[in-house]
Amino acid sequence: MHDLDEHQWRELLLRLRRFALWLTRESASADDLVQATVERALSRGRQQREADALRPWLFTILYRLFLDGKRRDRLHARWLAWFGRAQQGSEPLGDNTEDIILAQADLQAFGQLSAEQRALLLLVSVEGLSYKEAAVALNIPIGTVMSRLSRARAALRDLTEGNPTPPALRRLK
Repeated sequence: MHDLDEHQWRELLLRLRRFALWLTRESASADDLVQATVERALSRGRQQREADALRPWLFTILYRLFLDGKRRDRLHARWLAWFGRAQQGSEPLGDNTEDIILAQADLQAFGQLSAEQRALLLLVSVEGLSYKEAAVALNIPIGTVMSRLSRARAALRDLTEGNPTPPALRRLK
């Protein structure tokens, strides 16, 4: 891998963890994902040649590992359903101050977006990757990045401004 100093590695790991935390929504899963990303990058360090492309390359590895894990989870859930076992989840608790509640509402709205939308918003808006770098990281065309990012921003705006998409109505006779 490239010659990064300790500060640069820490910064890079913090960014990877933040991205992983938003994808997984669990601290322990995010840590595992970052560790798996670093392990994969170190074992395949010869594949990555350009120093400028290190960060997008690591985000690519992390995102692909996340998608692979989601596929495994869906398969596992089908097997559990087949055998009659259900998994249970828990909701995070809120706080009393108005600012914290509003911030939590925004974060919950962000959490309601699909994993693909969250990934795009994080890579472009938070991590500062260009559209081209995000396209490479997610292995999709740049035009797809731009259209999905536009839809993700619109969906987040609707969720945070209280204008959720109305549910489809059925006609009853």
